[in-house]
Amino acid sequence: MLDANEIWTWATDLFPINRSLTGEGNRETLKYISKIVPIQMRSMNSGSICFDWTIPDEWNVKEAYIVTPDGRKICDFRKNNLYLLGYSEPMERILSLKELKEHLYTDKSNPEAIPYRTSYYERNWGFCIEYNNFRLLTEGDYRVKIDSTIKPGKMDYGELYIPGKSKKEIIISTYICHPSMGNNELSGPILTTMLARHLLDLEHDHTLRNYSYRFVYGPETIGAICYIYKNYDHLMRNTIAGYVVTCVGDTRSYSLLKGKMKNLSEIAAKEAFKIKGIAYKEYSFFERGSDERQYCGPGINLPFASIMRTKYGAYKEYHSSLDNLNFISPEGLMGAFEVYIESLRLINLAIYAEPVYKCEPMMSKRGLRSALSGSKEVLFDKDMFNILTFITKDFSSLEVADATGINHEKVLEYIYELKNLGLLKLC
Repeated sequence: MLDANEIWTWATDLFPINRSLTGEGNRETLKYISKIVPIQMRSMNSGSICFDWTIPDEWNVKEAYIVTPDGRKICDFRKNNLYLLGYSEPMERILSLKELKEHLYTDKSNPEAIPYRTSYYERNWGFCIEYNNFRLLTEGDYRVKIDSTIKPGKMDYGELYIPGKSKKEIIISTYICHPSMGNNELSGPILTTMLARHLLDLEHDHTLRNYSYRFVYGPETIGAICYIYKNYDHLMRNTIAGYVVTCVGDTRSYSLLKGKMKNLSEIAAKEAFKIKGIAYKEYSFFERGSDERQYCGPGINLPFASIMRTKYGAYKEYHSSLDNLNFISPEGLMGAFEVYIESLRLINLAIYAEPVYKCEPMMSKRGLRSALSGSKEVLFDKDMFNILTFITKDFSSLEVADATGINHEKVLEYIYELKNLGLLKLC
């Protein structure tokens, strides 16, 4: 059983670490997670080509801050890593206020928050600052120091494979590239680790271990692109379902981001919400914004969806220092965990079957329809016939339930009844 106190310890330990596309913070994060579940740490060297992208140089930071004309240290990276613009170049200079302001980033809509900004693929430097503090800056000389390095290295990611009865796989993907933010980043790796550990503890549970699982932890966008590039043929051949895990830690709401095309992941999530009696907001694929952009991207149509609490971009604290450990909670994480587990259970319990006969079988000789035609009162089970009509070796019981509106458990009962009648064969 997962313990809420232990899970929260993971969150508090990982929260302060400076994560980005690359760097020691990512390795530290992956090493920490590897002590909980046995992920394999993998990497790609800077300069490696993945489709249209190039793995960037590695970025690391020792310290960064600004000293005001009156000697105060502000925007101190060691106090909050969001103060530093992501991928800032090394810098040590004396600047006027006018010169400094060209490299300061604020958010007027959240005047007490440090905004999150990066410059991954264009050399730059800068600091993010609360708008209320930005307004207090006075004329004079400011000393800027950024002790960072940007040089060839590697991009790290983690992978865990859990075998099931079938070689077909469910992919659980999350990202580790944001610094100290609770919902829009840290909640994803935490919940992904919760799922992995739960599944490892249930080795012989047929309701969750029929399919194999592959867990992926990497930087958003470039990490998913890299992973797809390295594993394209395997993913295309073996993926039956997949989820991008992000924004799963708050308690305000639930939401579902659908895939590019309707798929098993999306249908299972909807059914899970229905079973648990949870209201949720549904977002179309056109409102995507995380790694579903890659798993369902141009030339790719993997069966992915994303179950979230409050969706990224849909809460005021998003991409700022207000998205902290006060914004997420063990209760929020556990709620999302339960929906994910129910969705995975439904996928594992889904049955594939195909009709024994082409066209309609003769139902009357099996006592399923009256031999007397024309009467309004004929013996005829419409649900049974619809299930027989829709089910195929490529269209599962879960998809049949979604298409017909029949409860999935009832669909399963009908499938076995049809099998016993010699009208279906299981695949």
